Amino acid sequence: MPYPRSFRAISAVAAALSLLWAPALLAQEASSGSNWSKDPTSRCEFISPISLTAGPTYWTGLCTANKASGLGMLRRRDGDRAGPAFYGEMNAGVPVIGVIDNDGYRVGRFNDGDIGGDANLDPQVRLDAFRAAAKAARAVGSQYAKQGNAASSRHYENIAQQLDMQVE
Repeated sequence: MPYPRSFRAISAVAAALSLLWAPALLAQEASSGSNWSKDPTSRCEFISPISLTAGPTYWTGLCTANKASGLGMLRRRDGDRAGPAFYGEMNAGVPVIGVIDNDGYRVGRFNDGDIGGDANLDPQVRLDAFRAAAKAARAVGSQYAKQGNAASSRHYENIAQQLDMQVE
């Protein structure tokens, strides 16, 4: 027996709402057992993927309610030496999707404390991760451009282009 129209409409609305709430639920789930870090300069809080290794990590991006948010970059630094970087999307301080650049790429969604731990990564997730990372690198470059730092702006635009090439 077919379902009435009203039931199908309610089901469609419920499915749409679940897509809107999914990132927040993932952030809450991911943050429950993870260690929080703070940017040493801005004091913005975030969970750093395991692949970035331990040490001072800086967030370049929005900091909403004292949590890293939106597109941006987490960068490990050892003194004046830049270390590995995560380019991607953050939600309430928790990585969602992106790429870790550390002498090669780790790609995917944040799961079990890291990015790219899925041996059988869905090709669409791979594409989405590289696209998010390229957008994040461009957002970082734009932030440096607004600060008048043309060299860093160009650097991150070049990184965005390299990430874009992984999609093609």
